[in-house]
Amino acid sequence: MQDSPLVPVDCRNCGARVLVRKSSWEQTSVQWDADAMASCPELREAEALKHHGCGLVLACAALRESIENAARRGSVPILDEIVD
Repeated sequence: MQDSPLVPVDCRNCGARVLVRKSSWEQTSVQWDADAMASCPELREAEALKHHGCGLVLACAALRESIENAARRGSVPILDEIVD
């Protein structure tokens, strides 16, 4: 599964493009590049807050929804469903 390609997904909210691989419905790997990180308002807000001792963002809610929608449409394959 580690050799399976990452596929691009665009956030429905800000347009940030990340690379995604879903091993299962519960497990998702996401690679952010500098442009995507700069485009995401949730990540920018988290970056600003961290200087005030607040918050840690592990994921962007809008991007998570975009990835789930792409998986339901079949744009992002679920690898454990392909292997079975």
